[in-house]
Amino acid sequence: MIDSAAPLSVEGPEPSTESRKARRKADVDAWKRVVAEYQKPDRWRATWQILNTFVPYVGLWVAMYWTLQISWWLTIPLALLASGFLVRIFIIFHDCGHGSFFASRRANDVWGFVAGLFTLTPYYHWRWEHSIHHASAGDLDRRGMGDVWTLTVQEYLESSRWRRFAYRLARNPFVLFVIAPLFLFVVLERFPSSKATDRDRLSVLWMNVALAGVAVGMSYVFGFLPYLAIQLTVMGVAGSGGVWLFYVQHQFEDAYWERGDDWDYTAAALKGSSFYKLPRILQWFSGNIGFHHIHHLSPRIPNYNLERCHRSDPMFHEVQPVKLLASSRLFHLRLWDESAKKLVGYRRAHEIRREREREEKQAKTESVRPNGR
Repeated sequence: MIDSAAPLSVEGPEPSTESRKARRKADVDAWKRVVAEYQKPDRWRATWQILNTFVPYVGLWVAMYWTLQISWWLTIPLALLASGFLVRIFIIFHDCGHGSFFASRRANDVWGFVAGLFTLTPYYHWRWEHSIHHASAGDLDRRGMGDVWTLTVQEYLESSRWRRFAYRLARNPFVLFVIAPLFLFVVLERFPSSKATDRDRLSVLWMNVALAGVAVGMSYVFGFLPYLAIQLTVMGVAGSGGVWLFYVQHQFEDAYWERGDDWDYTAAALKGSSFYKLPRILQWFSGNIGFHHIHHLSPRIPNYNLERCHRSDPMFHEVQPVKLLASSRLFHLRLWDESAKKLVGYRRAHEIRREREREEKQAKTESVRPNGR
């Protein structure tokens, strides 16, 4: 979401391939100079973030154990609070996957595995899938991994009735933000992709073994049903929040989708990733991931440097923020209109279909009309 004053949006005659490549290189050189300072991990910031995230989360589980002996009415609020910390743990997991949280690769891998144990996510396998998301976000020809299922208006209108039904079901808010997160983290993450490497497949296996051990131990301490109820509550709420954040970061009206050679990495980052301006407390729990335009521009920037990078250069100030209240109105955006270059709702798709039907009907009428009448 970047306004018309941004250098990436300047209109004019269609540039040649060579001039377009030169402009892209100049854009890349410009932002690389700006972000270089903020790509440097800080061991003390990272350590403090681990302490102020993992320690309270574990403490909340201890508190939930004791409150179970008193009342579930005390346990459930603690589970809801724990879900906020779990979102923050996932951001640490996410940064470790990008190799940005610590300078040490080993430290990133170790803490990435630990955070994956808390978030039920295999570290190496997720890292591989997520790298594909970053390399292809906003590219209509490379959809299908690490993104929300998005059809163009044309694709939707040409789909079978069954495919349209499946699409509408998948994009239903209850399915997308309540059922899908639990299914993703509890079920889908237990199985490797057929395209994964041996190491990535093994990461799924070892994570499953580790999670089975944790589940047995926690069930022994809490009891199987209480542990299951608490775990599903924490995971369900945190997963819903995480999927909502991801949705807002890429599913807004003036998002960016292009095909083939028209796709541009810099434009996809600054136009296709939102600046989700959250209240301070939600920004803290979400690990600054609302500065998603900065993150997609340079995944090597750790979450604790994203806001400082955003404030460092006027180039980033061109990105218009999505605020919390306004984000609630994004539910109705379902399809990408390639002609209008924006996300639209089903109503607009139906309007386009009716317009085409009228045009076809008019064309048929004119074709059978006698000459001269």
